[in-house]
Amino acid sequence: MTDWIDVVAESALANGEHVVVDVDGTDVAIFKIDGQCYAIEDVCTHDGAEIASGELDGDEIVCPRHGARFCVKTGAVKCAPAYEDVATFPVRIVEGRIQVSDPG
Repeated sequence: MTDWIDVVAESALANGEHVVVDVDGTDVAIFKIDGQCYAIEDVCTHDGAEIASGELDGDEIVCPRHGARFCVKTGAVKCAPAYEDVATFPVRIVEGRIQVSDPG
């Protein structure tokens, strides 16, 4: 059974915006792109840096430290120096609230 964590009101995020929340001890970045919400772990797999503070380019987030790129929708690494995908989490909207599946 999946546990869902209520994290933020959907109306709190405009398209292209994000918020970082603590989900059971894991920093998770919630992005809103083209009206859809996506959740990825806020960590670069290259060196452990927080990636959510980087530049969003379409559906890719660019790590602010060394420029690694990750697809926000799938977690797939798109550019070195990272070579491992970043973790993603299921997202749903219930009664106007964004919920993320518990990573634990």
